[in-house]
Amino acid sequence: MRVLGIMGSPRLKGNTDLLLEEVLRGAQSQGAEVEKILVDKLNIAPCREYYGCLKDGNCVIRDDMDDIYPKLLNVDGVIVASPIFFYGLSSQVKALIDRCQALWARKYILKWNPPDSGRKGVFISVGATKGKQLFDGPILTVKYFFRAIGVRYADELLIRGVDKRSEIKEHPTALSDAFELGRRLSQE
Repeated sequence: MRVLGIMGSPRLKGNTDLLLEEVLRGAQSQGAEVEKILVDKLNIAPCREYYGCLKDGNCVIRDDMDDIYPKLLNVDGVIVASPIFFYGLSSQVKALIDRCQALWARKYILKWNPPDSGRKGVFISVGATKGKQLFDGPILTVKYFFRAIGVRYADELLIRGVDKRSEIKEHPTALSDAFELGRRLSQE
């Protein structure tokens, strides 16, 4: 099994990154091969609505997404990890998701078959506030993203009230919950 972790936070070794590391460790403990993408370190332009993807399923913009598309299509599990910014995903991970319009076009316009539907995706997120609807918008975005790339939304780990760098280490169960999430993701 191959698992791709998409780290959408610009804060390395912060709460989101620490959780993602534990999810990946949990997946590895079950024999999964893992890879982590640091979206903030990549050159990913926003979608410009050129609509070249509607013709052949490929984005006309040449940047680091060229390497991301095949990874998204050739793994068994996808993890989206993002902090919450103004009740939404980070702009870094949102740009990556928006650029997957090309994969959406392949599936819904060009009628290409997506990869095996047995693929699973999970969403992990941390928000500073404790608002009741804190994760509603981001969950919907991630679900549509997964649907476009042929991944089933299988699980989530959502933690409210955590903001300071590495504060997640003080949470009573977050890191162990993340490890278990990775174990579940990599079990067939």
